Amino acid sequence: MTVHVAKPVTVMAGHKVTTAEICAEIRDRMPDHPRLGAFLRSMAGSGVATRYFSRPLAEVVADTGMARRNRTAFADACGMAVDAARRALAGTGLAADDIDAIVTSHTTSWTLPNLDTHLVAALGLRPDVSRIALTSLACAGGAQALVRATDLLRGRPGGKVLVVVAEVLSTTFHAHEDNIESMIYKVLFGDSAGACVVSDLPLEPGFAIESTFEYVLPDSLDRYWGEVDAAGAHFRSTRKALGAPGEALPGVLGWLGSWRPEFAVVHPGGPRIISEVTAALGLGAEETRHSFASLEENGNLGGNAVLDVLGRSHATPPPDGAEGLIIAFGPGFTATCARGVWRAPTTEG
Repeated sequence: MTVHVAKPVTVMAGHKVTTAEICAEIRDRMPDHPRLGAFLRSMAGSGVATRYFSRPLAEVVADTGMARRNRTAFADACGMAVDAARRALAGTGLAADDIDAIVTSHTTSWTLPNLDTHLVAALGLRPDVSRIALTSLACAGGAQALVRATDLLRGRPGGKVLVVVAEVLSTTFHAHEDNIESMIYKVLFGDSAGACVVSDLPLEPGFAIESTFEYVLPDSLDRYWGEVDAAGAHFRSTRKALGAPGEALPGVLGWLGSWRPEFAVVHPGGPRIISEVTAALGLGAEETRHSFASLEENGNLGGNAVLDVLGRSHATPPPDGAEGLIIAFGPGFTATCARGVWRAPTTEG
């Protein structure tokens, strides 16, 4: 079965923050730090010019504690998620009652009930809607949500699945952390929500998923992980993380065999990730330009990043029938892929 993904909608948070502003805040706060120069050079190489935070920078850097950070992050994520979902429904001409299942991904604030249940009420979805709540997938969340939606539709032909991803990654910004990794994450991440409708019937032009693949890199728990303490949620990594995408790519290429895409939706986790994937797939920068643009303008949006890149692809779409690949990486270290084709709309049922 081929599964069609309608154009994703991305809602950015309300406060635009430049990399220069974040670097200036760090210079002002720790002017005598012995590694300040190294910090600033690393941050300048992030590939990000701007990102959007759900709160002003002064509030983001404040030491407000876990409880307040958690409440604020979820409230902001939920608000953006509702907005994105409503726009996605409107874009496809669907009503809330038309949705048979909802798949959500949200990692950055622990809450019960989770985002899926909040959206049922906020959007007016049917009480019997099926729900899959993905809660700790981080950057792989959007790709994983598309895979789970595909699985649902293969067992339930004719259905319509709403995919919603929301992350407030600014909640992991802690002013007191002063290592290279934390400095890079301060400028890398942005806050947003994204949503799209997935169906086995094309609702509009877009990406049609034909097969999916999931891969866990063996012995890779020490690449990326998250933890929580009294200050809030933290994103951690070691130097091994730099090589993790390259280590996972042989598994992806083994699945692809001799097949290669004509375009790719690459998770914009950083310039090196996009470049390594582009080269491994035998593509040029033009075929992955939307990933670089998303990174530069919005930063790494976590699970919503691939939805943002896929949405950008609609502005200058590939030709009808062009073969493509969606690929995202996540903590663990994991890779999630969807292989398919770009389809123009059809009048056939």
